[in-house]
Amino acid sequence: MARTTRLLSGIAAILLIAGCTNYYEIPIETPIKPKLDVSAFQRVLVAGFIAGGTDDVDGNLETTRLLRSQLRTKSDLRVIDTDVLPLMEVANETPGTPVEAKAEPTRATPASDGEGREGRDAREKEGKETKAEPKGEAPQAATPDKPAAIKDPKDLEPYEHIFADVEYWKKIGEEYQNPLIVTGTVMFTPHQRSGIVQREEEVYDSFGRRRVVPVRTYMERKGYILQPKFVFIDGRTGTVMHSENFREEVLYNANQSTPALSSYFELMDRLIPSFLSTLSSQKIKGTRVLLQ
Repeated sequence: MARTTRLLSGIAAILLIAGCTNYYEIPIETPIKPKLDVSAFQRVLVAGFIAGGTDDVDGNLETTRLLRSQLRTKSDLRVIDTDVLPLMEVANETPGTPVEAKAEPTRATPASDGEGREGRDAREKEGKETKAEPKGEAPQAATPDKPAAIKDPKDLEPYEHIFADVEYWKKIGEEYQNPLIVTGTVMFTPHQRSGIVQREEEVYDSFGRRRVVPVRTYMERKGYILQPKFVFIDGRTGTVMHSENFREEVLYNANQSTPALSSYFELMDRLIPSFLSTLSSQKIKGTRVLLQ
């Protein structure tokens, strides 16, 4: 009896759905709360970034311009227009950056009274021969005017202490009327990988029927890796409110030539929604189907 009842209920449900010939699609929006409460701020300063990687893209300037542009259109905060801060120079000048010890110049030892004229002449001759020998240029140490190149994420570590410098950021906040400060690091590096890749391929049988089958093949690919770290600082106190790391990667066929700047913007497009969701509420648009 129970089995018959369930069967009849199922048939009734099918008939009911089949009778609903009309349906409506209703657009809906799902709000997402921001990760950070920025209600106390009216202004935002994208101060700049410590950038490294390829020389084909200036990660500092491009990231600063892009984030300012996005915040102008998709945030209620007023964006401050100013030059980017020289963060690498400031990091080199402030304590925390390892400084190479300077070699103390070698001092000539005065000749002893018993050495005689012949010993002094021999030593002077040896010194002249040493000066005449050609010497290669020694690598120059990093200076505030010319910071060392950053080619690897590990090269960023000596500079990251700048984000914890409360006095520096508090001073910047006072200069720009206590805004929310956005800064951080950006690594944009070339990358290549080889291995088995699965792709879809169209095939036709003897009757001319088309099919799409997966094909595994060995390929060499090249592209870029984007690794930004966004740091949000309270301009009133100079303290870090929130920080978040991201990593995006794109690979192309080895014979495909893609400009580095195009790849940079392609990867940043993936990150922008996550960045904006930290500061302001976002809405996910969708549709819901109603039957009548």
